[in-house]
Amino acid sequence: MRNSRRRFVIALGALGVPFGILVRTLAAQAPMPLPPRTPPSNDKDDDPNSPKFDKKAILEANQKDIKKNVERLFQLASELKTEVEKTDSAQVLSLALLKKTEEIEKLAKDIRSRAKG
Repeated sequence: MRNSRRRFVIALGALGVPFGILVRTLAAQAPMPLPPRTPPSNDKDDDPNSPKFDKKAILEANQKDIKKNVERLFQLASELKTEVEKTDSAQVLSLALLKKTEEIEKLAKDIRSRAKG
């Protein structure tokens, strides 16, 4: 009688473990439920306390910043050119030269991001 119980428990374990692994694998692959969608609220347009943005003024300010940054970029590029002509870059690479190139790169990225909008 003990022998038959032992076989039953072993058989149950042998079937249960793979079945449990299969269930966990399938549960892990199931897509997560999406949160319920809420319709967009139109109350924002009617709210008197919400800040009003003038798109034209923002675009004009952006344009002024772009012009100022382009002038600064041109100035930095000219300074970099004169420094490169002064130094022998085959022998020594100036730290000031590297800093100026990094500043030029940051300024160019800023101009690009403002131009994209």
